[in-house]
Amino acid sequence: MELMSPIDSLFLAAESREHPLHVGSLQLFSPPTGAGRGFVREIHQAMLKSTELAPLFRKRPMGVHGAFSNFGWTLENDVDLDYHVRRSALPTPGRVRELLELTSRLHSNLLDRHRPLWETHLIEGLKDGRFAIYSKIHHALVDGVSGLSLMRQSMSADPDVDEFRTAWAPAPQRASRHRNLRNPLRQLGGVLGSVAGLAPSTARLARAALLEQQLTLPFGAPRTMLNVSVGGARRCAAQSWELDRVKAIKDVAGVSLNDVVLAMCAGALRAYLEENEALPDAPLVAMVPVNLRNEGDAVGGNRIGAVLCNLATDRYDPADRLESIHNSMYNNKKVMSQLPRAQAMALSLTMLSPAALNTLPGLATATPPPFNVCISNVPGSREPLYLKGARLVGSYPMSLALNGQALNITLTSTVDTLDFGLVGCRRSIPHLQRLLSHLETSLKELERAVGL
Repeated sequence: MELMSPIDSLFLAAESREHPLHVGSLQLFSPPTGAGRGFVREIHQAMLKSTELAPLFRKRPMGVHGAFSNFGWTLENDVDLDYHVRRSALPTPGRVRELLELTSRLHSNLLDRHRPLWETHLIEGLKDGRFAIYSKIHHALVDGVSGLSLMRQSMSADPDVDEFRTAWAPAPQRASRHRNLRNPLRQLGGVLGSVAGLAPSTARLARAALLEQQLTLPFGAPRTMLNVSVGGARRCAAQSWELDRVKAIKDVAGVSLNDVVLAMCAGALRAYLEENEALPDAPLVAMVPVNLRNEGDAVGGNRIGAVLCNLATDRYDPADRLESIHNSMYNNKKVMSQLPRAQAMALSLTMLSPAALNTLPGLATATPPPFNVCISNVPGSREPLYLKGARLVGSYPMSLALNGQALNITLTSTVDTLDFGLVGCRRSIPHLQRLLSHLETSLKELERAVGL
């Protein structure tokens, strides 16, 4: 048995049919020159031959007297790869639209807790010859950073490499005399230490808030059409933008790349809410995940923090909006950076817990939203990647939508593009694809605002 961390346990406890809590990734590939009609089938067959699984891909929640426990993991010894690794074909005409419709349905379905909590879908049938891989894994097992890292491990920077290692294959063993063998008692000590760090973290946060008067705290967000109860069905949208366009704004304005991304999203959300006659007078607040993973940390698990950002959607001028977002992120991350990692994670848990509590019936509409939307920028690949010679041309993260948080925006980079993946409640967020048009408009407005 392996004990769960408090955050991992929270992700399992909060899951329901209306709130599937897995994270996904839609990867788009261009096949190599000369690839035959059976190229995707060959990849599928090679995947099924990868029968040795890393422990992360053998985990399922530990059962206690026929019920599921949210305190420990057990390892499955006999994993049915035919169930977890599936091959699908799109209906004609095989457009990206059909691909996203299929992705939306796959992303809506719960993972089976009687099995390890992951699936991989190999999808062919796009009319331009490209193919896709949609993968999902429970958020109790990975965060966005480690999830995308796992998805990329099957790829190579060399287009001529024919062999590949699947995401679920064990990592090569590192020579070490001091392996970290943690027994359940030591694990329990680590978990309790993390919980114990919650009190000093909260006290330090309160002190910083009182002294600086600039910290964005939960429950200061206005109620919007994004903060309603959700159903179980999801809709996914995806699009890429040139990374150089965002970098150019960053360089001129003297802000971070993520500040520009947040401003781009803020302008799009402002336009979308105006279009639906639902823009509040008060500014929207975004929850922005922060990576707390160290270089030596094992792949898997959750090592994320969270800060809240004032999106300044009450401001008409894009330049003013960008400056406000920069100041908000700078001040909030400054407080987070002063905490040790265990306390930073514990503090983040206090920010995330209200969103999880909203999964309980009635609470999503009975309490103010802790924040309006999650916007996450996950580091991506800086060099071209290939799968048996097929080039990765797009990588679109697909994340969570919850009660009170009906929209999620997550993005990553693929060499010279920023790939946005949008996930919304199919019932609560009308015309989700319209947000893609508003993102382009918002980017153009920022370019004009800084004189580009």
